[in-house]
Amino acid sequence: MIAPQSLPEKKPALLVVDDDPLITDTLAFALGTDYEVYACESRAQAIELLRQLDAPPPLALVDLGLPPTPHSPAEGFQLIADLLAHSPRMKIFVLSGQNEAANARHARALGAWEFIAKPSDPALLKRLLARALAAPAGEEGEMVGASPALAKLKSQIAQFAGSPYSVLIEGESGSGKELAAASLHRLSPRAARPYLTLNCAAIAPTLVEPTLFGYVKGAFTGAATNKSGYFEDAEDGSLFLDEIGELPLELQSKLLRVLENGEYQRVGETQRRNSRCRVIAATNRDLRGEVRSGAFRADLYHRLSVFTLSVPPLREMEGDKGLLLEHFRRSLAAKAGVQPFEFDPQALARWQQYDFPGNVRELRNVVIRLATKYPGQRLSKAELEPELDLASALPAPADGGAIVEQAQRQLERAVAFNLDETLKAWERGYIEAALRLTRGNVSQAAKLLGINRTTLYSRMGTKEEK
Repeated sequence: MIAPQSLPEKKPALLVVDDDPLITDTLAFALGTDYEVYACESRAQAIELLRQLDAPPPLALVDLGLPPTPHSPAEGFQLIADLLAHSPRMKIFVLSGQNEAANARHARALGAWEFIAKPSDPALLKRLLARALAAPAGEEGEMVGASPALAKLKSQIAQFAGSPYSVLIEGESGSGKELAAASLHRLSPRAARPYLTLNCAAIAPTLVEPTLFGYVKGAFTGAATNKSGYFEDAEDGSLFLDEIGELPLELQSKLLRVLENGEYQRVGETQRRNSRCRVIAATNRDLRGEVRSGAFRADLYHRLSVFTLSVPPLREMEGDKGLLLEHFRRSLAAKAGVQPFEFDPQALARWQQYDFPGNVRELRNVVIRLATKYPGQRLSKAELEPELDLASALPAPADGGAIVEQAQRQLERAVAFNLDETLKAWERGYIEAALRLTRGNVSQAAKLLGINRTTLYSRMGTKEEK
């Protein structure tokens, strides 16, 4: 194992892992002028080296064909997972003597940056490494974690990515459905083609059709020019329809038509057009239940769910809360130009104990608040506790007995519980949810909450509009 004594300030570090000394020596010679090369012959050596270094290298070259061990028959793939568990921002290039598409998809699904067939051209390697080093690390674009639940999801993404058929992604709010959709596109043969996203809940129902399919001049008031829609602009790439359960029932038949034969029409025209894009949809609703109740078309559901991905909630991703904490606290601190905060043992234990009902989105928001308030500081459990949204862990159960059980569990976990603050936070949450569901319509939100509009304005702390 070659481990340089010191790391020059202006020379980025590069980890090279290959069991062939000739290859590691050749790469160290070819790339040594631009990088401080750390060469290892095995997965075990690489992991040990990372423990010794003050900071992990930003780049790595990994041989996919590392010799198997009794505990790991696929050492190359396992090393990719190990490296990203240690440093989620590391950009890993996979070297392989077998240029198989299945291996490339699986490596990318695990988080590898690029797949390169051996023998590799040193000049090409230099260009690719320089490009990767210059590219900003995707704080929002990484699926961080090493839990079995997340590994299963990544494996399914790799399996489904090459197919042209629709994928339905299910999961709770904040769990990362958008990242799963983006990964499906990135690992697909369409990766170089457009990737468009549309949140069906974020636009008015009357605008959904022209937004999806486009319109011609004069089709409706305000249509001053011809305009293409998302299906047209996506070309032969991917179109991600988030919150598909919000799609109005009358438009579901038109989406079904596109999925069945690729045909659609701009609003206001008779010419038929053809879409070649792949549709990826996501929902946090129980669409099967919506089908049974008649709120969602059964035929559209079956067209969308040729493949189904279930994004696990954070509470089922064992061990990933610590990895996500490490990832976000470092990336956010670097973005703000400050030192990252850290937890004392009691605070870290509380972090691992908390359920994060808002999933990864809630976790990230907590880290943002802590990074802003306590840059470079060591935090105690008492300082962490106010940032955890205890009220969000108290959904409205169906009966009083369930309420008592939920409250008892919450009180057992709380350090400084305040009933008034908890009820206020709970009320704010329901008001915000109602306003989101009604797209800011106060009258409809009040009806949804079972109160009158004047009362809602009062609880919002604003004056009623006359």
